[in-house]
Amino acid sequence: MTTMPRPPGRRERILGLHRIAAAVVGIYVLAHLANHLAALRGIDAHLAFMQALRRVSRIPVIEALLLAGVAMQMVTGWWLVLRRAARRGPRRLPFDRLQAWSGAYLALFMLVHVASVLLGRARLGLDTNFWFAAAGLNVGAWPLFFVPYYGLAVVALFAHLACALRRRLPAGIAPAARDRLALSVIAAGVVTAALIVAAFGGAFYPVALPDAYRATFA
Repeated sequence: MTTMPRPPGRRERILGLHRIAAAVVGIYVLAHLANHLAALRGIDAHLAFMQALRRVSRIPVIEALLLAGVAMQMVTGWWLVLRRAARRGPRRLPFDRLQAWSGAYLALFMLVHVASVLLGRARLGLDTNFWFAAAGLNVGAWPLFFVPYYGLAVVALFAHLACALRRRLPAGIAPAARDRLALSVIAAGVVTAALIVAAFGGAFYPVALPDAYRATFA
């Protein structure tokens, strides 16, 4: 007699939603990172890349889908983190803890970042472009907050992906090889974060903020 497969539990359903949201948001996030890396070629290159990206991302239906994906990613991510923290069991491996904490930071970052972008557009009337992101890295003591704020977000993204990739590699791959691959991805995240923060912070060329953007931190 064949047995019917057990229906997925709550955790499996939430995890499924989390992965769907990750697929939706992930495409935009990768394009967004590429946009920020374009700043290594200069401000004009960044702005040109952003204008091309916005032809798609600012379509109302697509923007609504992205915002819904971000919301689902945050809610399901926090649910998974809190559930894992509350559940007693074997001691968590370092990569398991890293996946949880990096996901928690990403959820917090997305909440603050998306809210600030929407506020900048709707209430302040600012174009949330290169200057909007660079303002916090070029005014007064604000870089003390925004350097780790932005840098950790990029590193956390790569770390979260590295942990997920390590977990989903074929079973025949040795644990040491899994660890090396994950650490290589994380190292790439550290380099990417440093390059982006340096570019927006004026390390490669002068960043002369327009007054409207400087005023938001004055």
